Amino acid sequence: MNELFSVKDQVVVITGGTGVLGRCIAEYLATQGAKVVILGRRKEEGDAIVDEIKAKGGEAMFLVTDVMSEAKVQENCDEIMARYGRVDALLNAAGGNMAGAVISPEGNFFDLKVDAFRTVLDLNLTGTVIPTQVFLRPMVEAGKGSIINFSSMAAFRPITRVCGYAAAKAGISNFTAFMANEVATKFTPAIRVNAIAPGFFVTNQNRALLTNPDGSLTARGESVIRQTPFKRFGKPEELCGTIQYLLSEASSFVTGTVAVVDGGFNSFAM
Repeated sequence: MNELFSVKDQVVVITGGTGVLGRCIAEYLATQGAKVVILGRRKEEGDAIVDEIKAKGGEAMFLVTDVMSEAKVQENCDEIMARYGRVDALLNAAGGNMAGAVISPEGNFFDLKVDAFRTVLDLNLTGTVIPTQVFLRPMVEAGKGSIINFSSMAAFRPITRVCGYAAAKAGISNFTAFMANEVATKFTPAIRVNAIAPGFFVTNQNRALLTNPDGSLTARGESVIRQTPFKRFGKPEELCGTIQYLLSEASSFVTGTVAVVDGGFNSFAM
């Protein structure tokens, strides 16, 4: 059997693991034999995901976290280490947006709320930096590991409205490249740092922005589809193959890259 893409027995920590994308990835990796640790704010949802994974024969645990709190994330790490003795991989999937950091079509830049902008920047960017710092340490001690950050199409393209979110995601892409060099040159090239940039996937956060209650597309949704060569939104499970590749030995010479999974959106010109 070819083990090149195997993630079996890897201890994989996923922040934002109760979101639509995080949950799908967690459930998939569990079917591939990974020991999945879901970190999130919503305990009831997290416990339900763990129960579902276990019912299908997988292994998982859920821990309440706050990616903005170094102390809380360190507490999570200590608990994971107590159970498994190692952390093989980290997926920084936590993030989000808020109204004040978005500029409406009727508004302009002067309507941007700086406090909201700062909150979105911190949640997405600092909320990636803190777990990376905490969970990188056991990887360095073990001499191997993989970190996958979540970037966005907004990091590549000047997508209208999402001012704070776009700035944060552009920072994540830059941070990914920085960390790839930092880790490989100062610790070991056996620890790789990459990112994934999903195109447009319908999640709980953007559903009302892209679709109407009857399922039809909003003007924003129509604009996205017009600029997507595949002419559809992505399905959460379509991220799983790229994630598995970046976690496995199949990508052993890949670091500092942002893998785009977007149905061609970033290739669209006019």
